[in-house]
Amino acid sequence: MKLALILNPYSGGKKGGKRLPEIESILVQNKIEYEIFISQYHEHIIDICANLDIKNIDGIVAIGGDGTNFQVINGLLKTYLPENIPPIGIIPVGSGNSFAKDLFIETFEDGVNAILARQRKKVDVLSFTQKEQRIYFVNLAGLGFVTDVADTARRFKFLQDASYVVGVLHRTVNLKFHRIEMEIDGKTFTGKNCFIEFCNSRYTGGDMLMAPDAVIDDGLMDIVIAAPLSRASLLATLPKIYKGTHIHHPAVQYFKAKKAVIRTFPEKKMLPDGEIFGSTPTTVEVHPKMLRYFS
Repeated sequence: MKLALILNPYSGGKKGGKRLPEIESILVQNKIEYEIFISQYHEHIIDICANLDIKNIDGIVAIGGDGTNFQVINGLLKTYLPENIPPIGIIPVGSGNSFAKDLFIETFEDGVNAILARQRKKVDVLSFTQKEQRIYFVNLAGLGFVTDVADTARRFKFLQDASYVVGVLHRTVNLKFHRIEMEIDGKTFTGKNCFIEFCNSRYTGGDMLMAPDAVIDDGLMDIVIAAPLSRASLLATLPKIYKGTHIHHPAVQYFKAKKAVIRTFPEKKMLPDGEIFGSTPTTVEVHPKMLRYFS
C-alpha cells in the first residue's frame, strides 16, 4: 500500500505539522509506503492534488480540517475522473473537522485506524457553479449571515475560538438581509432571507448540528433556509444548532433535494466547507456516491 500524505502545516493551530512524525511512525510500523506533500500557501493543496500522479497510489490522505479536504477533492477533480481517484483518508487535525464525523472519524486515532483498516465508503459530493467552473464540496456550503460571520471571524483569527463569537456579535449588530430567487427541484421560493445552508453531512464548525437528518450517501442534499429574524431571536436560535433543534423555528425551512438554482440580491459570497470561495448566482447539485473515503 502506498499513500500520498497531503499536509496543511497550519491547520488546527499547526497540529498537523506537530503530529506528522507520529503518523510516519505508524505507517512505517505497518509497512505502508508514503510520500509527503506540504502546502506552502493558500490553495496550494489544490495545485498539489491537480498535479498528483495517482497511477501507483492506493490512497490520498488529507491531514488537516474541512478546508484541507475541500482543497484535496477540488484539486483531484480538476484532473481526474471520479472513478479513477483512489480512496481519500482524513486525519482530522483542523480547527473544523465536521465532515469526518459522518465517517465516524472524530479523533486523530480514528483517522489513522480507518486508513489501516482499508475499508472504503462511497459518499455523495455536492457542487456549485461559478460561470464555467464547478466547485465541489462534501460538508456544506452556506451564504448570507453564516458566511458574513465567517468573513468577519477570519479577520480576527488571532483570537482563535473567540473569533467566531466576535463575528456573530459584529454581524448581529449590523444585521442585514438579502432577497432570494430560488428553485429547488422545480419549486420556486422568493423573498427576504437571513441565510441558507446546502448540506451533504450533518455538522458544521465542529459540533454544530446544522442538518440533523443529512445522510452522506442518500443522493440528496439537505437545505436549511432561514428567513429574517430579529436580533434577539437570531441570538436565541443560534445555540440551538448544537442540538439540531433550530430547524423547528418558525422562520426556518428544511428540505431534501437534488438540485437548487439560486440568485440573491445583492450577490452573496459562498462558504463551501469552511472556505470563502465563490458567490451567487449559482446552481447547487448532488453527485451521488462520487468519491470513496476510508471509514
